[in-house]
Amino acid sequence: MITSTANPQVKNLILLNKKAKARREQGVFIAEGRKMFEEAPKEWIQKVYVSESYFTKEEKNIGLPESEFEILSDSVFKAVCDTQTPQGILTVVSMPKWDEQQVLAQKNGSYLLLESIQDPGNLGTMLRTGEGAGITAVIVNKTTVDLYNPKTIRSTMGSIYRVPFIVAEDFTSFICRMKEQGIKIYAAHLKGKQMYDAWDYRNASGFLIGNEGNGLSDEVADLADDYIKIPMEGNVESLNAAIAATILMYEVNRQRRG
Repeated sequence: MITSTANPQVKNLILLNKKAKARREQGVFIAEGRKMFEEAPKEWIQKVYVSESYFTKEEKNIGLPESEFEILSDSVFKAVCDTQTPQGILTVVSMPKWDEQQVLAQKNGSYLLLESIQDPGNLGTMLRTGEGAGITAVIVNKTTVDLYNPKTIRSTMGSIYRVPFIVAEDFTSFICRMKEQGIKIYAAHLKGKQMYDAWDYRNASGFLIGNEGNGLSDEVADLADDYIKIPMEGNVESLNAAIAATILMYEVNRQRRG
């Protein structure tokens, strides 16, 4: 059992929780909680850590040979977790790699394209909702918050394991490649003249959602085939980015079910 925060493994776990650069360099991220452990593809799991009290209570139910996980004292386990009330199990998971060509080649694909989303909870919620709505993939630009931020991972509730996503090195070029493959691009934009539900999304389509405070940049918005509008009553000017994305994704789901 590890009982000191000076232990090299413990120091590295703390680093992985805090630094996106460390996660990228090591190609791993941290997933807290029983659900995130159980839903992780087995081949993605690098290491599992449990707290002393969790091990005492759940020894028979962890589902791994004792040689495949490390026990941490409760105080040390709390130190390596990002949450205030840790659940007692933490998994180090390999970052998945999704192939761009395969992602874009899906018949009648449905894509969420995110520019500079900054709130980890928003990003995680969009992945989770995207899975529920049946989208094909999420594409983000490089200035979007790190997908492997601990708060983002928690917000996905396991969808991080199942929803393909790509961080586009050149976001505008990526969108152009999508259009070349016949994917129609729509931008949720205040300049939109027609309501979002006036369009036919049964063929391949992608939705651009912009930064929470500033919306889409002109450069990216200009790449859209059409602007679409979500109706606003009262004095509301705009919706939370994750809510706007949810409305659009479920409209696609509704049309395709119909």
